[in-house]
Amino acid sequence: MNQPLAYVHPGAKIAKNVVIEPFTTIHNNVVIGDGTWIGSNVTIMEGARIGKNCNIFPGAVISAVPQDLKFGGEDSLAIIGDNCTIRECVTINRGTIASGQTTLGNNCLVMATAHIAHDCHIGDNAIIVNGVALAGHVTVGKFAVIGGLAAIHQFIHIGDHAMISGGSLVRKDVPPFTKAAKEPLSYVGINSVGLRRRGFTTEKIREIQDIYRILYQKNYNTTQALGIIEAEMEATPERDEIIDFIRNSSRGVMKGYSGNY
Repeated sequence: MNQPLAYVHPGAKIAKNVVIEPFTTIHNNVVIGDGTWIGSNVTIMEGARIGKNCNIFPGAVISAVPQDLKFGGEDSLAIIGDNCTIRECVTINRGTIASGQTTLGNNCLVMATAHIAHDCHIGDNAIIVNGVALAGHVTVGKFAVIGGLAAIHQFIHIGDHAMISGGSLVRKDVPPFTKAAKEPLSYVGINSVGLRRRGFTTEKIREIQDIYRILYQKNYNTTQALGIIEAEMEATPERDEIIDFIRNSSRGVMKGYSGNY
């Protein structure tokens, strides 16, 4: 890491086998784990906590202060897990007093020019595609995929294994295991291909499909649908995850698409 053309503040804690390319700046109060590669022209600001074996490409800015007029200079963090890839010109802001941190889980891929705002929390194995903009306080579940140029409203919750099409405007919560597309954003099926790739059995995928048919294709309101699911469907972790997600949604969940599925 002894790169004479990079600046590393003496207060930064950098593992010995980290590679830092020329013209990168690393501020005070930064921790970077073993095996991480930092490309040229990266800026890592105070409060960054970066895990092991990450790759951060040129032009990225990690842990800049939030773009929030209420931010008062409080101490906060931007925490990045292990084995993450952060591509060119990604910006990840640190948290505010609301939660104290912005977090990116393990094994995540954040593609070029994406923005992750203050107090966002991204689960393990998530993929954030080029140009995605996450407003503050967004929660993204594990294995979720957000397509390129999607814009995510503040306080949105995106469930585990959900997939959102490119260019989407996400104004409502997106339940787990679903695919979301159209305008306004709507349910267009479950993410069966993704679930199959991640080892879900045919029976489990069919169970999830049956739950969402009741929710989106049987003309019940949400309260009726949840009551039927609880009464008629066997209790499983996936069933309960879907029910809990919908009941705890503060913004309301996306609606069903009126066309053919």
